[in-house]
Amino acid sequence: MERHCIHLYYGDGKGKTTAAIGLAIRACGNGMRVGILSFLKDGNSSENRILDTIPGIERFPCLPAVKFSFQMTSDEQTKAAAYYHALLKRAEARHDLDFFLLDEVLDVCQAGLLSEEALLHFLHQQKNRAEIVLTGHIPSERLLAAADYITEMHSHRHPYREGLTARRGIEW
Repeated sequence: MERHCIHLYYGDGKGKTTAAIGLAIRACGNGMRVGILSFLKDGNSSENRILDTIPGIERFPCLPAVKFSFQMTSDEQTKAAAYYHALLKRAEARHDLDFFLLDEVLDVCQAGLLSEEALLHFLHQQKNRAEIVLTGHIPSERLLAAADYITEMHSHRHPYREGLTARRGIEW
């Protein structure tokens, strides 16, 4: 029996999503069926135009008009939390997928918009049948313990600190 693993890409450095998407493309290129769930993103990032053309990769619908969690009203937070819990349940039911990328899921848990218990349940349900990649900034001890691969990306220098904003095709 083939072993499936949980990958965790986290930290304050650039490249978590980029690395995760690269792994998703590699998995798809080897015949795996890939599901990508993006949390705290609206789906308009540049890589999605390419991902949408690749047979074998399915992007789950994003929550439209996403704000940073700290900018959301309590009503927006309630609606986002309901959406993200339903999104994870929808993915959990997809036994036709061999690989899941849960982009920024650590941040949505940290913001309280998805319970860590729901995520751990998903990991437990899927671990024996699918490869799973989680990204975000700060993992909990329980998520670190659940992971097979742990990669921390640390920023030593970033132009944002000098006032350069996110650039199309590079950061989004």
